[in-house]
Amino acid sequence: MGAILKVEHVSKIYQADNGEIEALKDISFEVQEGEYIGIVGPSGSGKSTLLSIIAGLIKPTSGNVYINGNRISGISSDIGYMLQNDNLLEWRTIIRNVLFGLEIRKMLTEENIEYAEQLLKNYGLYEFRDKHPSQLSGGMRQRVALIRTLAVKPKILLLDEAFSALDYQTRLAVTDDVYQILKRENMTTLMVTHDIPESISMSDRVIVLSKRPAQIKHILNIEFPEDVRTPLLRRNNPNFGQYFNKIWRELDVHI
Repeated sequence: MGAILKVEHVSKIYQADNGEIEALKDISFEVQEGEYIGIVGPSGSGKSTLLSIIAGLIKPTSGNVYINGNRISGISSDIGYMLQNDNLLEWRTIIRNVLFGLEIRKMLTEENIEYAEQLLKNYGLYEFRDKHPSQLSGGMRQRVALIRTLAVKPKILLLDEAFSALDYQTRLAVTDDVYQILKRENMTTLMVTHDIPESISMSDRVIVLSKRPAQIKHILNIEFPEDVRTPLLRRNNPNFGQYFNKIWRELDVHI
């Protein structure tokens, strides 16, 4: 089976007042349907730039991105993108927030509305559909933001530090919830994070980037026993520490 996403020899150079800044250099990898890929690297290494290129928000200086064999040349409806903040609209109810992406894309059909409502039912938020974001906890708001993104039926989900605004305890619970939702929906996911434990606990593979200009230093397969299926269980498994040490060495962080 062919890869759903291919990134081929992608480089990005920015023009600045004091000269050129090379952010990415010859990045290539493939992602299979349903995979969860973590992307880690030093601060300023171009992780978010890479996601923006995949999303079609910015153009690479060289190289190409393909989804199901089709080259991306601009913003793609096949991509869903979640940022640090949930960006819920406080004056809209939960159901109207969930439907917002469908409205923007002019996809507000009866079938899609039913699908969005079913997502709310599946993931324990339907009873809150007439509430406003201020009436929900941080974790619930993040789930609403995820459902809003899934409602437009993207083929690939990009998460850019999507949980970093949450406190630590809430973050652990939310990542467990989000992981199980995405696996149930068989959603192909790429997640940028500064949090090594988060990348290990959620990912099937972790891509380790070098400092700028970012190149791929290593792609690490993350494997746990069959009965260790959730991020919280992974964190308590003996394999977890071994993966952490490998990624830490690859990052070559000096304190």
